[in-house]
Amino acid sequence: MQPDPKPAAANAVVFENVSKRFGAEGKSFTAVDAVDFAVARGSITGIIGRSGAGKSTLIRLVNGLERPTSGKVIVDGVNVPDLDEAGLRALRRSVGMIFQHFNLLSSRTAYGNVALPLEIAGFDRDAIRARVEPLLDLVGLSDKRDRYPAELSGGQKQRVGIARALATQPKLLLSDEATSALDPETTQSILELLKRINAELGLTVLLITHEMEVVKAVTSDVAVIDRGVIVERGRTFDVFTRPQHATTRALLAGLPGSKLPTALASSLQPQKAAGGRVAVRVTFFGATAEQPLISQLIQTLGSDINIIAGTVDEIGGEPYGSLIIAYSADDATTAKADRFFEMNGLIAEVLGYVA
Repeated sequence: MQPDPKPAAANAVVFENVSKRFGAEGKSFTAVDAVDFAVARGSITGIIGRSGAGKSTLIRLVNGLERPTSGKVIVDGVNVPDLDEAGLRALRRSVGMIFQHFNLLSSRTAYGNVALPLEIAGFDRDAIRARVEPLLDLVGLSDKRDRYPAELSGGQKQRVGIARALATQPKLLLSDEATSALDPETTQSILELLKRINAELGLTVLLITHEMEVVKAVTSDVAVIDRGVIVERGRTFDVFTRPQHATTRALLAGLPGSKLPTALASSLQPQKAAGGRVAVRVTFFGATAEQPLISQLIQTLGSDINIIAGTVDEIGGEPYGSLIIAYSADDATTAKADRFFEMNGLIAEVLGYVA
């Protein structure tokens, strides 16, 4: 797979033929295998995969917590493996990180936790206050500045973690399963905060997660990693609506509109029978998601259609709809349906046949 065809200045992070192996020769394990991948500057890019796929290793290569066995990891034009300790410290000031379990110091208040990286960097008290107070306001915690982690909810702790990650005014924010320990409502509020930070500060966000709803809600681009290899990548909308790789399809199977109703799944047959019906998943995009296409399809076919399941949603802010329908499986009807789908730019996937 070739590197993304974008000029270096357009990318915040570039992986060039990056591999990472752990262990000695003969007993080594390849966590990341020949990855070529770029993260566009100013984007929110997701990396998704199963547990053990290599997500966390990949993100740790970005801030130098791990060094690649081979290849280049270029962050803001600098190859991270070439940096000495002083260079790595400077890099980490320009790369913020938020964690699944917050990693806050229990002995420090919310203000003190956000101030910590600035104290380490040698800022004086006035400069720290000038930086920390606006950040607490940004994440909606001005009234919690003197509270300790034990007095905060999970969502509030993560907001402190985000403010701390922004304290050194980074150009890149890394998120390692940052919402995995949160309930759905709190997750949504954190995702809205990340989107606002991305928009207002122009901050590039690289987000790794196994939660497909998170990727669907917040990212503009996505890469799918499986056994250390990037197997699919592109705009989140394109990857989610037209998954090409088996791993991607498996990861997306649990999203609304993707999973077949149990009654239908148990009755589907691979071959059509006389007088039977074909079950089809129809995917709608953009403006077509808001058009009365099903009523138009009924008129085109001249016969009834069963609507079995459906959903209308957004992926990366773009409208998207999915319907599972059934209609007569005779050749004339299916030919008319196929022409209709093609003329209207719809994706139609035959799921099987029912009596």
